[in-house]
Amino acid sequence: MFATYLIGLREGLEATLVVSILVAFLVKSQRKDRLIQVWTGVALAVALSVLFGWLLTYTSTSLLADYQDRELFEAITSLAAVVFVTWMIFWMRKAARSIAGELRTKLTDALAVGSIAVAVMAFLAVVREGLETALIFYSAVQGVRTDGGPLYALIGGVATAVVIGILLYSTAVRINLGKFFTWTGALLILVAAGILKYAVHDFQEAGVLPGLNTLAFDISGTLDPGSWYGSLLAGMFNITPAPTVLETIAWVAYGVPVLAIFLKPAKPKPKPAPTETPTSASAPQA
Repeated sequence: MFATYLIGLREGLEATLVVSILVAFLVKSQRKDRLIQVWTGVALAVALSVLFGWLLTYTSTSLLADYQDRELFEAITSLAAVVFVTWMIFWMRKAARSIAGELRTKLTDALAVGSIAVAVMAFLAVVREGLETALIFYSAVQGVRTDGGPLYALIGGVATAVVIGILLYSTAVRINLGKFFTWTGALLILVAAGILKYAVHDFQEAGVLPGLNTLAFDISGTLDPGSWYGSLLAGMFNITPAPTVLETIAWVAYGVPVLAIFLKPAKPKPKPAPTETPTSASAPQA
């Protein structure tokens, strides 16, 4: 549940910031009449994201009758989720400073075209986050045999993100978004490592990869899977007491280098050398 809450919070806040930038720009530009198009685009993006999530579940539970086909489908969607998580985390770190200006430029162009263009622009700005959320959530809860807890946690994360976005928009609160996205990004990398580990397990279940019964280690006596901490590690990072060799290799090979690259401080841009002016140049001696 904590992992899905984190997914909802992170993706929801990104989408909320995008919407707040668009709304603030229209309000300051005295174009409140176009707000209805923005909210229409947002609503369509949310509806499509929910439909996509339902389609993933329906495909796995109803369209694929064979066990190996279901395992293969879940493995492929898990791999896609890992790719999206990795791309999203690094893209957000790079584009965080320029995203507001880019959105304002695109919205200005859309306003010049017409109301439909405004709705399409808002739709495209939000639907990416929604589709990513649906795919990552579906992959993160594979193998979880509980009630609706993960779904409620995801909704709670999105709701928290909306509240934070409203407070930021109304200037009622200030948070360091750089640190927020850094810490949540680091946690999501570990979540993605767990999703990749589960994808490898599904490939082994489907017979695509060997070594289903070749365990890397077995610490069931130390890490009780039924304990609260065992459930927390398994549910959030897919750390289990008896993983296979390939699962362990996949987790470490992805999690360690990607986390190191993500947390590596960015190199400061070199300052341009000051140009020498005639007045500052030393005068020639007689």
